[in-house]
Amino acid sequence: MTATGDERAAARYGRSADTRADRKLKIVGAVLGAALLVVIAWSGVSYIAGQNVSGELIKFKVVSDTAVEVHLEVRKDAGTPGVCTLRAQAEDGTEVGWKDLRFEERGGRVDKVGTVRTTRRATAVELVGCKAATAG
Repeated sequence: MTATGDERAAARYGRSADTRADRKLKIVGAVLGAALLVVIAWSGVSYIAGQNVSGELIKFKVVSDTAVEVHLEVRKDAGTPGVCTLRAQAEDGTEVGWKDLRFEERGGRVDKVGTVRTTRRATAVELVGCKAATAG
C-alpha cells in the first residue's frame, strides 16, 4: 500500500485549516437547519392550535335591495361560543353591509343562517373571519 500525496502531507503537517473550517461549517449548518425546522414546526402547531373556531360561507341569497341572507357552516370546540364577521359588497366593490353573526350553540359543527342588512343592493358576501366570542 502506498500513500497518496495528500495522505503523506496530512501525516507530516497535520490536517489543513480548510478541512477544519469545512467541518465547522457543516456543524453550524446542521445546527441552524435543525433550529429552523423547530421554528417551523412550532409555528405550525401554534397556528393550528389557535384555530378553535372556523367557518365556511356555504351560500348567500340577495333577498332585497337592503338585505342578503347568508348560510354559514361553523366548526368549533363544543361549548365554545363564537362570532363570524361577514361583509356585503356592491357590484363596484364598495362595502354596503357588515355583520357579526354570533352563535351560542353547544355542538362542534353548527349551520347558521342570518341576514346582513345593506345600504344598497349587494352582489357579493365575504366571510371575513371567525373567532371565539368573548363573554357578554
